[in-house]
Order: sequence, then C-alpha cells, then structure tokens
Amino acid sequence: MMKPQLFLIHYAGGNSYSFQFLTPFLKDFEVTAPELPGRGRRVAEPLLPEFEQAAADIYAIISKKLTTTDFIIYGHSLGAYLALRVSQMLEKNGRPPAYLLVSGNPGPGAVAIKNRHLMEPAAFISELKVLGGVPAEFLESEDLMEFFDPILRTDFKIAEQNGLENTTPVNVPLYALMGSEEEDVAKIDNWGRFTTSTFHKEILAGDHFFIQHHPQRLSEIIRQCYNRRRVRMM
Repeated sequence: MMKPQLFLIHYAGGNSYSFQFLTPFLKDFEVTAPELPGRGRRVAEPLLPEFEQAAADIYAIISKKLTTTDFIIYGHSLGAYLALRVSQMLEKNGRPPAYLLVSGNPGPGAVAIKNRHLMEPAAFISELKVLGGVPAEFLESEDLMEFFDPILRTDFKIAEQNGLENTTPVNVPLYALMGSEEEDVAKIDNWGRFTTSTFHKEILAGDHFFIQHHPQRLSEIIRQCYNRRRVRMM
C-alpha cells in the first residue's frame, strides 16, 4: 500500500534539511522537502528574487513528485506563504492537496511589511536574534554571514512581497499553527480567510521556531489532518 505524501516547505534561509527534526516522527508518510535554489543541494543555482518565481519552482518540484491524490502540503514562515500559493496552483490544475498546514506567521496581509531585506547589517542581525532559530556563533561569524546574508535577504524579500493579501482562497482544509511568543500570534485567525473549507488553529509554546520543540505534537497534527480528510472522503 502506498504511503500518503507529505511535502515540507522550508522557512527563510532554510533548505531540504530544515525538517530533519520532524521526519523521524513521520515514518508512515512519504516525505519530500523541496528547497529553493541557492542553498543546500541547489547551492550552485542562482537565488530567485521574486515570490512568484519561488512558488513556480516549488510547484514544479511537487508536481513531478506527485504519485497520488493523497498528499499534504505544510510550510513554515516563508514556506507557509509558498504552501498557500502552490496549493492554489495545484487546485487550479485539478490536483489540490488533501490538506494545507501553515505555521510561523499569521497569514498574508496581517502585519505591516518590515522590509528586512533592506536593513543595515547590525539591524538585520538584531532582527534575526528576535526571530530566533539562528545560533549565536552563526551570527557572530563573518564568513558564515557573508555566505548566508544574501540567501536570508532574498528569502525575506519574497516572503514580505508575497502579494497574497487579497488572493482567492483555496477550497482545501487549512490548519494554522503559531508559537505563543510570536509577536503577531493574536492574528492567527487571519488564515481562515484563505480557505472556503474547514479551518483549524493551534498555538504551541515557543518563539518563531517553536516547531523545533514540538516534533511529536506536530507529527500528530499532520496525522490527524490526514485521517480527518480521509474520513470525510469515505
């Protein structure tokens, strides 16, 4: 029997290894973690500076990997915006996901744009410290920051310029998660605007990278969403 497919879309600065903390809890899924160009296995490829380019890239990867209609898309932070856009594209082409999971932001149009990609180096590093998830020794290394700075700035740019605030909602069940210490956690209900199907939400303890502290609960949610969708289809 084929396993259901799960596609994990990374956050700004992330890559295909960003969900290694989670995959051991998902043995009953065929897990794929696509990554954008300019990092990880695709480090030799040029960065994509526009949101629609990034979405088209992830869409192409997922489309090629699809072997079943039984699949879920999950994205964190930047990945949440991309997950929504890719789900729209898949739905338009008659291949919608069974479920859409998003985390790490309150959804398109909920917060003022900070233009992080234009910040001076000191302010940019301070912003990364606020977001969390980046080791202090990483931020203090000139060599590491020289390599990752353009990746992070490009990803922040496409995240903030996603253009989805008035987009057409998907007819796909949507589950939104945020960390209790995230600045805009009170706006999580905004995600409900982007689905005409069922909407669920959950807040877990932690900052922007709360997911790294809750792999078991996150895997349970993914599994519950899949089972809920299967019951509805029977």
